Amino acid sequence: MSTPERTGGGDAFALLIDYERRSLAHEAGLPERLDAPGLWRGVGYRVGVRRLASNFDEVVEILPLPQITPVPGAQGWMLGVANVRGNLLPIVDLKQFLEGERTVLHESQRMLVVRQAGGDVAVTIDELFGQRSFHETNEVPADALAQGRYAHFVDRAFRLGDHEWGIFSLERLTRTPEFRQAAA
Repeated sequence: MSTPERTGGGDAFALLIDYERRSLAHEAGLPERLDAPGLWRGVGYRVGVRRLASNFDEVVEILPLPQITPVPGAQGWMLGVANVRGNLLPIVDLKQFLEGERTVLHESQRMLVVRQAGGDVAVTIDELFGQRSFHETNEVPADALAQGRYAHFVDRAFRLGDHEWGIFSLERLTRTPEFRQAAA
């Protein structure tokens, strides 16, 4: 058995053991604990002028907007269907469904894929912000964000920096009879 090389007057093996000990003891920079009391986590996005967030459990995946084939006789907010990995996925313009105003589609457009009874559905969003965490101490009244059709889906809101974020229930959206009835 050979002896460990000496580097700079120290034992290289002892140095590695010291690095391991310190890295295992070091917790700075670790992500917040998932079970932190009073913490809400989800995916943040924008629809129109509203900043919204939905629970991670409600979003199956986030995808770029694929090529869409229109469906004759469908509601105006039903953009059509797309072939996503061999499966037909209905694509809904969420802004048009909620506000009556069509989303301006662009190359960097994203959509949230949501599970619903009978198969997944995708809803377009105007901008994706990624993961958002809110603490209950930052909760504010949801009135400003829960107006019009949003009132059915937003019942909580948080302030983070200069912005208020509504917690949008995609699960409640997919159970709404009007949403489920895309035929015109």
